Amino acid sequence: MNKIFNDLIIFELANNHQGSVEHGKSIIKALGNIIRKYDLNAAVKFQYRDLDTMIHPDFIGRADVKHIPRFLSTRLTPDQFYEMAECVKNNGMHTMCTPFDEKSVDLIMDHGIEVIKVASCSAVDWPLLEKIASTKKPVILSTGGKNFAQIDNIYNFMSHRNVDFAMLHCVGLYPVGDQFVQLNCIDKMMNRYPDIAIGYSGHENPNDFTIAQMAIAKGAKILERHVGMATDTIELNAYSTDVKDIHKWIEEIIRARTICGNPNNKYISLEEIQSMNELARGCYAAVPIKQGDIIERNKVFFAMPCADGQTTSGQYQDTMVASRDYEVNEAICEERKISLTGNFRSVIHDVKGMLYEAKIVIPKEFDLEISHHYGMEHFRHYGCTMVSIINREYCKKILIVLPGQINPTHTHKIKEETFQVLSGSLNLTVLDRTYHLKPGEIFTVERNKPHSFTSTEGCVFEEVSSTHVRNDSYYDDPRIQEMDPMERKTILKDW
Repeated sequence: MNKIFNDLIIFELANNHQGSVEHGKSIIKALGNIIRKYDLNAAVKFQYRDLDTMIHPDFIGRADVKHIPRFLSTRLTPDQFYEMAECVKNNGMHTMCTPFDEKSVDLIMDHGIEVIKVASCSAVDWPLLEKIASTKKPVILSTGGKNFAQIDNIYNFMSHRNVDFAMLHCVGLYPVGDQFVQLNCIDKMMNRYPDIAIGYSGHENPNDFTIAQMAIAKGAKILERHVGMATDTIELNAYSTDVKDIHKWIEEIIRARTICGNPNNKYISLEEIQSMNELARGCYAAVPIKQGDIIERNKVFFAMPCADGQTTSGQYQDTMVASRDYEVNEAICEERKISLTGNFRSVIHDVKGMLYEAKIVIPKEFDLEISHHYGMEHFRHYGCTMVSIINREYCKKILIVLPGQINPTHTHKIKEETFQVLSGSLNLTVLDRTYHLKPGEIFTVERNKPHSFTSTEGCVFEEVSSTHVRNDSYYDDPRIQEMDPMERKTILKDW
């Protein structure tokens, strides 16, 4: 995903410059002050139209055709647009432009505009899209009025041309009522097109900030809003926010991002931990306990409060051994021992969680193989988990690599295998060359080629191979190679 798309705010200027360069620059400068105050990643978007060719000559000057009079009355020259684009750059924002015809795409290139925006009305204008795709610039497409079959076509059109692009959920009503906003489409678009940024282009009432907040909560990475500046002689339309009020919209977006937090991690503060500890039950001796005694369940009771260092009810194990004598009602202070079973259970829970998150369903019958090349105590650093689905003349497995986990260098003499990444990313090293594989990417490891793999963020990938044969893995590290395969593997039939 292009870094420009990350948490991007788009200020849609459209025709709100009112045909005046100075008025347009006043809006841009005011927006520049706002983005500097809040340290935002923002862009100002223009609209380019070659009106001499875009409007049929028979309709020039007619007032009975919607939009045309406004386009003509607010017309600017290319040099005037260039002057405003330079003002955007000077105010620390990205330049963006929507072309409505092929000549305008050429003008975008002449002006050095960074990003091309495709309006909803042009989203299936294939001649125009072909021209836009040929520029190789980053592209953002709005999808107002388009069903998912059409959006699929747009996605595939851009993907096949290797365009770096994002898409925005949008409703082409000005303004749009609550019943038509349909923010759940953002969920569907994120699931349907997981490799691109998805955002929201809003045309709701300018005083409504909740929709933008909800879009952030849905996962929108890009937000777009029409912006203008009212004066004694200029009245804004019903879907544009006055620049003097845009800070309110920005503050609510920032608040929504703060509330939603990091989508890939859950932060637990010290204050929260303390709050939970204050409510936890501590473990106390119900009878006298001698050093060396097993602290069985009938020898303890649980009650508030729980002191620092005291064993909680959640940490208690009925196999704990007393490290000292305890009197009745005295707080038990023993550490929970992590057993081999507990270690395996922790790994399996993490593996299942990664599969759930990737929406990968495992069949009821399978073999689960946990490879712990240097022992289970080092598994989260070295190893991987394999789910064997089929092993006939062909073999299919699902492999799960935990974050930071390394599968050591090894070679197969009989088996040839092809990997396809399903979720996350995989760093695959073959013959000392490393390949960085993303979801959907495929790599075939031929026989007798040493290879290893690891993942920073965690990865789920599929292996399709010839028949899996026991003892066909030859490790570079002699410590691993000398081990019996069953010493470095644990096989489970259920989890």
